[in-house]
Amino acid sequence: MLLSKKIINLKKEENMLSPRKKANILQKFKIHEKDTGSTEVQVAILTEQIKELTAHLKKHPKDNHSRRGLLGMVAKRKKLLDYLKNKSPKRYSKLIDFLGLKK
Repeated sequence: MLLSKKIINLKKEENMLSPRKKANILQKFKIHEKDTGSTEVQVAILTEQIKELTAHLKKHPKDNHSRRGLLGMVAKRKKLLDYLKNKSPKRYSKLIDFLGLKK
């Protein structure tokens, strides 16, 4: 029983964004010194998580639970991008170009 819990925890950690990567994303996209939750930061973190989960799903095509999580992340990112597009089109276009996303 204990061994199976350790394996499950290892699997979860594989699909999570490492603190080092998250800190690098924060440094690149923060607007001010204490920024941790601006729209740009959230979209950048979601984009990185989507990339990692997409790679996972290429290895494990029958992992439908993770696929559902991926679809939720994509929907959340789209909502955040729509919000940013309405609020500040300049910041939106800059973010899209930097992340290499489609408009």
